[in-house]
Amino acid sequence: MALSLAVSPCPNDTFVFHALIHGLVPGAPPVDLTFADVDVTNTAAENGAFDLVKVSYAALPWLLDDYELLPCGGALGRGCGPLVLSREPRDLTGATVAVPGDRTTAYLLFRLWAAGQPPARIEVVPFHQIMPGVADGRYDAGLVIHEARFTYQRYGLTALADLGEWWEKDTGLPIPLGAILAKKGTVDPAAATEWIRESLRQGWLDPTASQEFILANAQEMEPAVVKQHIELYVNEFTLDLGEDGLAAAHALLGRAAAAGLTPPVDCRLQGNRRGAKRSRQAQ
Repeated sequence: MALSLAVSPCPNDTFVFHALIHGLVPGAPPVDLTFADVDVTNTAAENGAFDLVKVSYAALPWLLDDYELLPCGGALGRGCGPLVLSREPRDLTGATVAVPGDRTTAYLLFRLWAAGQPPARIEVVPFHQIMPGVADGRYDAGLVIHEARFTYQRYGLTALADLGEWWEKDTGLPIPLGAILAKKGTVDPAAATEWIRESLRQGWLDPTASQEFILANAQEMEPAVVKQHIELYVNEFTLDLGEDGLAAAHALLGRAAAAGLTPPVDCRLQGNRRGAKRSRQAQ
């Protein structure tokens, strides 16, 4: 039977999962692929729609009854956090802010950061509409992720805050953005972990093999930005969350629960931790 997989069309996901999607991982089942933005997969996972799915760490409190958190394949790191953008420096009190999803890690970080300057209105907006919407005045500010950190100046925008920088300074931990979940009773988490790690290893060993697939799904990103995106979001935490990665997830969700923003949750790490370490000299 085919394995239903939902990830974003962003370059980090297409790089990591290229070999698995294309039947190049020995022993892995065929894959039925769905591309969707993370706000869509957060909701779909709550309905049990996929066997393997990329979701926001912020959505885990609503998902871990039905899914297992895997120790690989996700998006964590340093220097890669969401940005709060506006046309000029300003306080956000009373502002209208566009965000990419109400259960995204970006929005959860924003709520923690903006506690002292609460906006008047939050609008959930497709990611690609946020920067143009702020630039033309539809929104006072916007919360953006991923490649926007490389392109926001083109819209004449300024960064009010780098939430990853704020998070790292406050906690000393990497920022936990996206997680990979395996559906309980459907997918063996240890097997899924090895499939994903093998897919990633193949990507690192021969980056050219996935290039056409990545560029075809990169939502009109230019090759130089695609390269920056992959280098930033595909890192040692993609291969193995490790102690720091798991501590980051616990810190984020612990703070959110203490602030009354999410239900309390214990992120237990599933899957096979063995064999995660490797040299990345092939990158």
